[in-house]
Amino acid sequence: MPGMPYDERLATRVRALLSDRDDVEEKPMFGGLAFMVRGHMACGIVAHDLMVRVGGDAYVDAMAQPHVRAMDFTHRPMPGMVYVEAEGIRSDADLRRWLDRGTANVETLPAKEKPKKPAAKKKPAAKKKPAAKKKPATRTRR
Repeated sequence: MPGMPYDERLATRVRALLSDRDDVEEKPMFGGLAFMVRGHMACGIVAHDLMVRVGGDAYVDAMAQPHVRAMDFTHRPMPGMVYVEAEGIRSDADLRRWLDRGTANVETLPAKEKPKKPAAKKKPAAKKKPAAKKKPATRTRR
């Protein structure tokens, strides 16, 4: 089942503005695309909206900005997370300000190490079928 479509032009703009960092990773998330910084989600795209993790301390200020609403992906507001509508990120300068909010927030968190992939499990050797027992040759009496 393919994921929900997200604004690929917005994703291209976000990639360009985050390209100077070497700690950014993209992951499909929330039916869209998330940008992980230092292992934490800093921002993402759901449909045409920019999702930004501003953190609890900056949440009230972020909500007071134009074209911003609470992230309510689960139908309940998620503290510290906001959606910014397309009108609020029309210019690269506006988008940069929101990306800076998200990256500044995750920079206050301890970096997450990438989980180590478990070693490939060795398949057990195929069990050999026991050799069929040969019947002893029987002699026929004459």
